[in-house]
Amino acid sequence: MMTIKETAKPKTPDDWPTLLKDNARTGGQGQHPARSPEGAVWRLRTGSSVRSAPILDDGVLYVTSVNGVLHAIDVVTGTSKWKFQAAGQVHSTPSLSGDRILFGCDDGKVYAVDRHAGSKLWEAPTEAEVWASPVVRSGVVFFGSADARVYAVDAASGRTRWVQELAGRIYSTIYAAEHQLYVGCGDGKVYSLDASSGKILWSTLTGNGIDSSPAVAGDLVLIGSEDFWFYALNTSTGEVRWKYETGLGIASSPAVSGDMAVIGSKDGFLYALETQTGRLRWKTGVGEVVTAPPVFGDGVVCIQAGGTFSLDSATGNVVWRAALAGAIQSVPVLAGDTIYLTSLSSEVYALR
Repeated sequence: MMTIKETAKPKTPDDWPTLLKDNARTGGQGQHPARSPEGAVWRLRTGSSVRSAPILDDGVLYVTSVNGVLHAIDVVTGTSKWKFQAAGQVHSTPSLSGDRILFGCDDGKVYAVDRHAGSKLWEAPTEAEVWASPVVRSGVVFFGSADARVYAVDAASGRTRWVQELAGRIYSTIYAAEHQLYVGCGDGKVYSLDASSGKILWSTLTGNGIDSSPAVAGDLVLIGSEDFWFYALNTSTGEVRWKYETGLGIASSPAVSGDMAVIGSKDGFLYALETQTGRLRWKTGVGEVVTAPPVFGDGVVCIQAGGTFSLDSATGNVVWRAALAGAIQSVPVLAGDTIYLTSLSSEVYALR
């Protein structure tokens, strides 16, 4: 079948088009080595469980905690620079666009907070909780809500551009390509929407609800479903190119580097698959249910699943394990010699 590829234009520095900014889930850090840490440089208690991933920029770590607080932490000292209190619990991983930190809240709003002052710039309302991470492309913020709607709002003002209703709650974080959006939905479908209007371009049904957030590799959308399968769909048509069955449902989101995608499953395994064919390269058990996304480092893949694991990306062999920071949806930040972790027990660590 002939497929039509988008002609990619260079992203602007303010773009944050997918969960943790890039397909490798690095939060924009690039792929750094992840050597076995010897100990904690500092530890900070947030006062509440952390069920989201941290992001790092310009020496500041941004962390949302369940009690509704966005923390800005100085990475040198491990001390708080400022805190912002939202009006509900927070499960959303923050995104960064220019001077704005963006995150969703259980009060049904997406907040934009000034990254320097910690003050609210705007809020965008929905009718149910927002667990997805807001993404940004060409000055527009896109996000789904548990009210079964996808929203597009202006990044500078929060003003609504369009709203599109789907048929189930949305916990999946959107992938925003230049002209199309891709997102999973609680109705078991993967949707593609027109980025400028919200019009549904295609939908593909899986066998159960989808909380996994998509990655895009070439002309393929890669996403997991609670039906145990990991799917590769044609970006233009939604046609299933290939799919791979794991042992349980998939809430983890794929990380992609080169020609390889890595996905976690609730069966406790990480799977490394060739993006174009779905061929299994390796499969490694990490001993726990895996719901967090993996992150690619330089030659390694890291995952938080009851502890933090570093696996050789070529073989899947465990390189090292740190027996802490079991946050179920968190992702380590790999930044040169330091690894930043958050935990369900309300702690943020810097390991070196």
